[in-house]
Amino acid sequence: MNTPGDERTPCDEGDATPSTHSASTYCSEPRRVQQRRTAGWRKPDNTVSVARPSKWGNPVRVVPVRARGPFCLEREGVGFVAQHTDLASARRSAVDRFRDLLAKQPALVRVTVREIRAELAGKNLMCFCPLDHPCHADVLLEIANGGEHA
Repeated sequence: MNTPGDERTPCDEGDATPSTHSASTYCSEPRRVQQRRTAGWRKPDNTVSVARPSKWGNPVRVVPVRARGPFCLEREGVGFVAQHTDLASARRSAVDRFRDLLAKQPALVRVTVREIRAELAGKNLMCFCPLDHPCHADVLLEIANGGEHA
């Protein structure tokens, strides 16, 4: 159970009720959390939503043409930028494009590397992306916690 001033959160990304975990299941490293819309689910302490439409959201989104593909990538203010035959490659490409925008065209992203480091350092980041798939939150975690910028 959390003690006052303890900002650790459960290592189990899907459970946002710290009282159900022993002290050994807590993490001190910032991590990615899958945001949910299910009844009773709550955002863990020390966690920031980086999903769209927040300022942290990835401006490159994956849009299915049909349920099984192909999958288009669209960027805010531009529209279509690429197409992929499978969802996994489309997700990887959206994350790679987010990283590239931060590094090479920062004016096209709503946040700066300085803002990422100042506001997200030490925080857990949550998005709706499945935890076993690439997500722009991984890029934000890396930058926020001292990794190479984009």
